[in-house]
Amino acid sequence: MKFRHRSILIVCFFIFFCILHLLLFCPPSFAQSEEEMQVLQMFYKEKDLVVSATRNLKPVSQVAENMTVITAKEIENMNAHTVADVLNRIPGLFINYNQDFGAPSLLLIQGSEERHVLVVVDGIKWNFLNDGHAETNAIPVGIIERIEVIKGPASSSWGSALGGVINIITKDAGKTTRPSGSLSASYGERDTQDYKAQAAGLAGPVGYYLYAGHQESEGLRDGREFVEHYSLYSKFHLPISNKATTEFTLGYSEPEMKVGDFPSVDIAQRGGNRTFFATASLDASLSKELNFVLSFHEFKQKFSQKFNSLGLWGEPDFPDPPGTLLEHDIYDEETTGGDAKFTWTHGIHTAVLGGEFDHGQLDQTIKMPSYLTVKTHPGIDRWALYGNDTIVINRWSITPGIRYDRNNITGSFVSPSLGITYRVWQDSLLRASVARGFTIPPLSLLSGGTAFLDPNPGLNPEKIMSYQIGGETAALKYLWLKATLFRQEVKDTLTYVPPIIDPETGIIVKPPTIVNGKKVRRQGGELSLQTVSVYNFYFVGGFSYIHFSPPSESTGTQDLYSYSLGFRYDDNKSLYAELFGHYIWWNLGSDFGFMAKYDDFLWDLNLTKKILPQEKTLTELFLTAHNLFNGSQYFRGESKNPRRWVEAGIRIKFK
Repeated sequence: MKFRHRSILIVCFFIFFCILHLLLFCPPSFAQSEEEMQVLQMFYKEKDLVVSATRNLKPVSQVAENMTVITAKEIENMNAHTVADVLNRIPGLFINYNQDFGAPSLLLIQGSEERHVLVVVDGIKWNFLNDGHAETNAIPVGIIERIEVIKGPASSSWGSALGGVINIITKDAGKTTRPSGSLSASYGERDTQDYKAQAAGLAGPVGYYLYAGHQESEGLRDGREFVEHYSLYSKFHLPISNKATTEFTLGYSEPEMKVGDFPSVDIAQRGGNRTFFATASLDASLSKELNFVLSFHEFKQKFSQKFNSLGLWGEPDFPDPPGTLLEHDIYDEETTGGDAKFTWTHGIHTAVLGGEFDHGQLDQTIKMPSYLTVKTHPGIDRWALYGNDTIVINRWSITPGIRYDRNNITGSFVSPSLGITYRVWQDSLLRASVARGFTIPPLSLLSGGTAFLDPNPGLNPEKIMSYQIGGETAALKYLWLKATLFRQEVKDTLTYVPPIIDPETGIIVKPPTIVNGKKVRRQGGELSLQTVSVYNFYFVGGFSYIHFSPPSESTGTQDLYSYSLGFRYDDNKSLYAELFGHYIWWNLGSDFGFMAKYDDFLWDLNLTKKILPQEKTLTELFLTAHNLFNGSQYFRGESKNPRRWVEAGIRIKFK
């Protein structure tokens, strides 16, 4: 399926900026009614507050970065089971996963590598120390209040985040003595189950939020299985004076799965990930203008994966029996750290000054029973200082920022940024930003290596310069529209160097390794839109495009793009219905992807019906038909996405 993607991109952005030109120089000739303005504010909410851009709450209208926010209500409407299910709908994000129930995933933003994307939960950096990427299927979606996604480098606030930040903000503790919460259960094909229970309230002076969840599935494709996933989470809020409060969180999650069978390499892969995290924080108002926040965290992850023989290969006389353990990898990680932050608000300024530190320890074990066992114990110490200011002058919001990072392995790095927003009309914004960012190499590449890869302690951080410009408007009578163009220059990319083999003996003289390599340029854009509700129906859409120069080393891709289309009905009383389709053209190079297929839209149908309304309770029935038209979207022929499958459930809310 071929498209003239560059022409499409040019046309889309030509139309958008023509509209902005009309808005700037030709005021609208129609008068919007108060009712229409209220509807338009559904899309453009000046007073909505977000935290990710500067690590302090600020109105979204003052954010210069390319940001998308997903709320708990939206997550509930799509009946998502994992964070990847949610992120897969956002233009500019490309999620590489087989879309099975609870499947592991790789997160890519604007064409980045997965190690470039920082995932944050309750202020904790969730990424693995060993290879740099973050596995989000261990994060229960039921605890999420909202997800803030910054597309593009966010190093001036968050440090090692060359590709962007996915900041997951959890639900608040309760504020009333009468508990509120919900119970939900769903059941689908192949014994797919998802159960959640949550409650929030006030016990004396202590506010609390409690969550418990369980998921399991036989796997929606043969050879795969989401064995089980238990998750627990709690948050407690305790005021210690009228100007200071403390908060504590505890979380535990343990997903276990059979990833799949791969006959082409004669292996069956199985894995599990056990996580535990805890935070403690103090929030104090020192004066009318000065606020102070101090926080500490503990984060543990233990990831284990086994590779067993399918019994298809081996020497003719001594084949490996089915089930023979070929390799067992264990990565046991622990990170301890803290953060201190001052926020000063005075006149046109909202300034943030903070610092953070952490110590990370990785115990890495790679067992190959017939060959060797490798154990390494690398660690890393990191600290940073950061500062930014949001300066609001009439229609302008200017945000300079800078951060200094230092660690004991790759040294120091300075990340400056500058963002500007300009309010064209009450319901239209222009945005521009420039930022320098970085991502430090994973510990396994620096000092641990892998079974067939030599470490390289001389690796430097990957670096980026990013330029973005865009706009957002709800001034069109029945349409909200947002567009962004970006250009990114990446240096010192991690590049694979193949082994050197003696041509006579076939013996590996020098094992493969990773070095800092070529420069890469990524450029492209995004377009998002949503219509006003007409008879309770409305439409949403998105488009994103990325051009790589040279082609991506990990996939061979030169032009990557995606489309999303959604048709929704919401009477705001008893019925919600949605048909949502998503398409990614991965454009894999000839040496990548084993019998890949990605020329179809995948459509999901979600229905939610409220029944038995009561004063203190609300009951909802919901049904989801995944991949309604049996489309195909997969990287490898051995990791096919599920065919159509259906699930149904019930949700009871109490207040």
